[in-house]
Amino acid sequence: MAGKSFFIDTTRCTGCRGCQVACKQWNENPGTKTFQQGSYQNPPDLSAATFKLVRFNESAEATGDPKWYFFPDQCRHCLYPLCKMAADAVAKGAVNLDSRTRAVIFNPEVKISPTDFKGIREICPFDIPRHDEKLGGMAKCTMCFDRISEGMLPACVKACPTGTMQFGEREDILKIARNRLGEVKHVHKNATLVNPESVRVIFLLKDVPEKYHKFAERKEATGTTRLAGLKRFLYPASCLEKS
Repeated sequence: MAGKSFFIDTTRCTGCRGCQVACKQWNENPGTKTFQQGSYQNPPDLSAATFKLVRFNESAEATGDPKWYFFPDQCRHCLYPLCKMAADAVAKGAVNLDSRTRAVIFNPEVKISPTDFKGIREICPFDIPRHDEKLGGMAKCTMCFDRISEGMLPACVKACPTGTMQFGEREDILKIARNRLGEVKHVHKNATLVNPESVRVIFLLKDVPEKYHKFAERKEATGTTRLAGLKRFLYPASCLEKS
């Protein structure tokens, strides 16, 4: 169960998007055609060709000065991925767990209908799965398990110039994350680690998650709703009617 984990310390992120570009390059994903939406964030969202996205959110200090919150969004590689449970019920083999890293891997060659994909995406507490409309499969961050198998760091971690991202054995990463949280708490009282007990991509935020991204944190209330939704995959309506 141990496997690998990321630690993403957003207090060190400058929004340079080096990780985002490195992810595109390594996965040979095309650029995304976008337009100005009043934010430096670009593109506006994750997609089947954008596995990593630095989200930009602007707030204001008490003085009125702007304050930026950067969030390098990606799949959290949950320890117990609901997306796999849902996909197994409608398209076996569409979502797999890498045996060594425990990365959650989507197989883009397994076709998923738009209806089934909608349910899989809704079950994810972080809104990560994306559908490739041309190929019919799903796509997202792979944890660069192909690089890791050759002894290299994930592309995003390797490219980060500020030390925002670290990667390694899960127990080592958890220790680093907790130690860093203790340091940051001296300056930012609201600092927190996001869902460290259930994900492999552990974010350190200096303020409340809502200021970074709507899906920055897994909410227990929505988790209950998603589990109810999951029952529709595991127990089709026809079966429930007979019970």
